[in-house]
Amino acid sequence: MNLPNYITLFRVVLIPFFINLMIYGYYQEALGVFVLAGVTDALDGMIARLTKSQTELGAFLDPIADKLLIISAFVTLVLLDKLPVWLSIIVVSRDVILVLGSILLYVTGHNLKVRPSIIGKTTTVLQLMVVTLVLVLINYHPKGIEHVFMP
Repeated sequence: MNLPNYITLFRVVLIPFFINLMIYGYYQEALGVFVLAGVTDALDGMIARLTKSQTELGAFLDPIADKLLIISAFVTLVLLDKLPVWLSIIVVSRDVILVLGSILLYVTGHNLKVRPSIIGKTTTVLQLMVVTLVLVLINYHPKGIEHVFMP
């Protein structure tokens, strides 16, 4: 275990805090926790590359942590009626398939070489941006988010 891997694990630890803050209506705090989690996503990879401390464990954990964060955020937002179900189904089903497929390959002993693509990185950034935008609208728009996705 190295610093980038600990940062990745910290992102996973932030997920239940984010969910609880959302459930109990602490939306500003939830926004802060989510942004912090998003920053750790960029930080762990940057530190690993700069310090030449990239590991197979990190290459495996980082996308799993990303997917767990994104799935948790989208499901929580749907359960709180802040996002339409159809949007969450599209995002979550794709990510669940990726996570389960990766875990299945890893558990069955396949030599899983995870190489992030520019499309995958862009997708993750866009998903993080959608959740961040929704949280910003919940906190700072007079009508909240409901009028954007659910007029």
